[in-house]
Amino acid sequence: MDKVLVIHGPNLDLLGKRQPEIYGKVTLEEINKKLKALAKGKNVVLEFMHSNHEGEIVEAIGKAKDKFQAIVINPAAYTHTSVAIRDAIDAVDLPAVEVHLSNIYAREEFRHTSLIAPVAKGQICGFGVNSYLLGLEAAIGLIEGK
Repeated sequence: MDKVLVIHGPNLDLLGKRQPEIYGKVTLEEINKKLKALAKGKNVVLEFMHSNHEGEIVEAIGKAKDKFQAIVINPAAYTHTSVAIRDAIDAVDLPAVEVHLSNIYAREEFRHTSLIAPVAKGQICGFGVNSYLLGLEAAIGLIEGK
């Protein structure tokens, strides 16, 4: 059975409380529940990890190579700053899909640059929870296309 690693970056544990006008009222637990339901219907197993720490995310990506067939990642603020996460994704040679709840290109200018996008297979942003669901669909499609 195919396995996908879903990575939630910094502050996503605050979803539902933090800036609901930008991120909505959905919690991280609710996102994971929706992703699990979608994965079950596609015969895919998900593993979730959340961290506010860059190094933990880098380590999780590095260990993913032999365990997972794809990665769905919301690097959150690290999207714009983390060469380490970018390099880890590039190094493991697994298809990665970058997702964001908000449209990063409609926000502050510093959010318009993603260091992750050049090493991801694609990026989905601006659709709230659906960004994650579309991202998982895309990851599954990439696995099936191999």
